[in-house]
Amino acid sequence: MEKLWWQEEVVYQIYPKSFQDSNQDGIGDIKGITNRLDYLQNLGVTMLWICPIYRSPMDDNGYDVSDYRSLAPEFGRMEDLDELIQEAGKRKIRIMLDLVINHSSDEHEWFQKALEDPKSKYHDYYIFKDGKERPNNWRSIFGGSVWEKVPGREEYYYHTFGKKQPDLNWENEKLREELYDMVNWWLDKGIAGFRIDAITFIKKDLTWSDREADGVDGLSKCTKSSRTQPGIGVFLHELKENTFDRHRCVTVAEAPGVPYEDLDDFIGKDGYFDMIFDFRYADLDIASGSEWFKRIPWTVKELGEKIMASQMAMQKYGWAANFIENHDQPRATSKYLQEAQDNPDAVKMLGAMYFFLRGTPFIYQGQELGMVNFKRDSIGQFNDLSSIDQYNRSMEEGLSKEEALEIVNLRSRDNGRTPFPWNQERYGGFSQHTPWLMMGEEYPRINAADQVGREGSIYEFYKEMIAFRQEGPCRDTLIYGEIAPLASSENVIAYRRFTDTETIYCWFHFGKEAVKETLPQDHMQTVWSSQKEVHITENQLVLQPYQAILMRGK
Repeated sequence: MEKLWWQEEVVYQIYPKSFQDSNQDGIGDIKGITNRLDYLQNLGVTMLWICPIYRSPMDDNGYDVSDYRSLAPEFGRMEDLDELIQEAGKRKIRIMLDLVINHSSDEHEWFQKALEDPKSKYHDYYIFKDGKERPNNWRSIFGGSVWEKVPGREEYYYHTFGKKQPDLNWENEKLREELYDMVNWWLDKGIAGFRIDAITFIKKDLTWSDREADGVDGLSKCTKSSRTQPGIGVFLHELKENTFDRHRCVTVAEAPGVPYEDLDDFIGKDGYFDMIFDFRYADLDIASGSEWFKRIPWTVKELGEKIMASQMAMQKYGWAANFIENHDQPRATSKYLQEAQDNPDAVKMLGAMYFFLRGTPFIYQGQELGMVNFKRDSIGQFNDLSSIDQYNRSMEEGLSKEEALEIVNLRSRDNGRTPFPWNQERYGGFSQHTPWLMMGEEYPRINAADQVGREGSIYEFYKEMIAFRQEGPCRDTLIYGEIAPLASSENVIAYRRFTDTETIYCWFHFGKEAVKETLPQDHMQTVWSSQKEVHITENQLVLQPYQAILMRGK
């Protein structure tokens, strides 16, 4: 297997609005990130993925771009970004930006000109349909119809997500050329690459046919007709050829809906991207990312099976982007550990479980502190568009207000977007001004100042774990080695990482009672453990509650 530089990276995702406020306006900014680079360097990360910082009305917190070549003034100036790139580089940290090219903001100049003049070239930069009625019954990701009426005209425009996020018309060659030129402009500035947002939505079913309704609203999920549609490969190949291939950059795609059998096209040797995120195990507790009210029970065994299915598919064709948290997910501690979310041993074990998988690990801000979900008392305390939609749709589907609020508290994207708790001070040291979003109630107990440098803290655990992957004696095996599932008890996820010369066996215990696992070989050596003591009796490994152990075979 060819070894590539980005396979060795440890990526830290920053939600800039909530990371660090440097000018005391209650909103995080680019200078705030620069001011915290020493913290990130100390942790050991080597790349930052920064969520959108482009000019935007912030209807969807930056994922509604109104100008691709300028920055949102609340985040700072272009000079601030240049400084961040430079200062991060001094610390051997690369910068990856978010790229949002399925849609723009309705305040983008292109869309405004399209509204002003239906005969202008910009009208075909978006998807418009004439008529007195909506063209079909597709439901947007954020609820309601995908079609929004143009004021004063018998015409509708299409939006996969919010109504202020009209989809770009990728069928238009001139639009695609504009996007490619913009992508190259950013790459020329010295960034390392992109995380590409919602890229599997750029191709639609051009018949625009109705589909069978799947909700009481009479609508049908648009994912059935506007995600991973036949012909999308033409666009993705062209995007790569005209941008990414011209730079030695890294690309990781948000690509929900890609069948495992198609992964070769996406991440194979000549694939469109270097990595993709797989959401199958992240969404194991719900029917789909847009239907939180359809809760699904799950077991540790099922979680392990989903993770290993993903790993084996990624290994067959390419490279994985491994994560347990991001800006669109609740906190992993609350989701996967539930009543054990406040147990440091459990939090450490969970982190190790995904960190040693085959692929590039992604850490979301605050994950290294063991941040947990919040609990809000009313829907008015939420900022997230999808949370508000899911609350309303849950009640349409028969849930009570109390049940709907409980679901949203469990699943809201705002769980991961609360301001970062740097210390115990008011507003957690994030800002001296009231933050744009309420703090999580746990920040006096969970904060960076309490954990940095304190032996046994979750932060120091992540620091040690990163160093072990990057510089430890099993480095090559844990980064480049293959992976295979390992038989284990019901509450244990286990796998082995191996090369031609070394095998590392990995166990991760989710249970609160000790359990015995049969060792696959005699005289095995412990190379790493999340807890100080390792118990072996005869040919059995005795895993303590919430323990992670890596052992070397012969």
